[in-house]
Amino acid sequence: GVDAQTCKLIVLDSNIQSMTEFKQIIGRGTRVREDYGKFFFTIMDFRNVTELFADPDFDGDPVVVYSPKGDEPIVPPEKPVDLGVRGGIKNSDIYQSAFLGGADIGADGLKKFQVNGVEVKVINERVQYIGEDGKLITESLKDYTKKNILREYASLDEFLSAWSKTDQKEAILKELESHGILFDALAEETGKDLDPFDLICHVAFGKKPLTRKERADNVRKRDYFAKYEGQAREIIDALLEKYADRGITAIDDIGDLQVSPFTEFGTPLEIVNNIFGGRENYLEVIKNIQVGLYAV
Repeated sequence: GVDAQTCKLIVLDSNIQSMTEFKQIIGRGTRVREDYGKFFFTIMDFRNVTELFADPDFDGDPVVVYSPKGDEPIVPPEKPVDLGVRGGIKNSDIYQSAFLGGADIGADGLKKFQVNGVEVKVINERVQYIGEDGKLITESLKDYTKKNILREYASLDEFLSAWSKTDQKEAILKELESHGILFDALAEETGKDLDPFDLICHVAFGKKPLTRKERADNVRKRDYFAKYEGQAREIIDALLEKYADRGITAIDDIGDLQVSPFTEFGTPLEIVNNIFGGRENYLEVIKNIQVGLYAV
């Protein structure tokens, strides 16, 4: 019963069953009517339908996505920005500016950019991910991650066994990435300072995560390396600091000794041979660091 010519508001509160039905409903609002002042339309989605039936080729990108919480108003706090061509500025120009020039944060908390000398703001951002099958991920990133991890490791014990047996943790992470696990995106959503190990245990198996700093501090408290003194102990402390800052893949290879602060002690070969007494002894230190970090 809604006039397809002049419809500016579409309310999605019914149980839509198919993409076809969804397109028919959205199609009511897509026709521009200048004589009625209709240049855009608003979707009020109470059923998460716009994510379940997302089809960028048909729908295009929304001007703004606003999700009120609690007692917040149901309309966006500011008028949506027209992302078409206005005054010679295109949507692509805005995003190019965002990637190349960075952004300032205004007093209102919104990102501000300069495009062709004109100040523009990003009112809202929406990030969507493509799965390993090339299709849009319509479920939450955490649910998607959990499902894919459980395909590889049916239980926490199975994952912990595989993790402890592998000295090169990157091999496990690469394998999971090849099956659609988006660690960088998951870290952005869950916690940037979490080890991939904690992301997996927390998201897939419900375990309380520790930050990398907390894990490094636990190793120091337990004093796993009391027998090491002098430069050897300094390097071990530097390895723990590097882990807290960058993660396990930043310290699990001898080649990682080619960067500061390790270069202050000599070349990787000099560190391994002169300070730790050989390759096997150094690799044993790295293995013990891993045991200490991931002690359950």
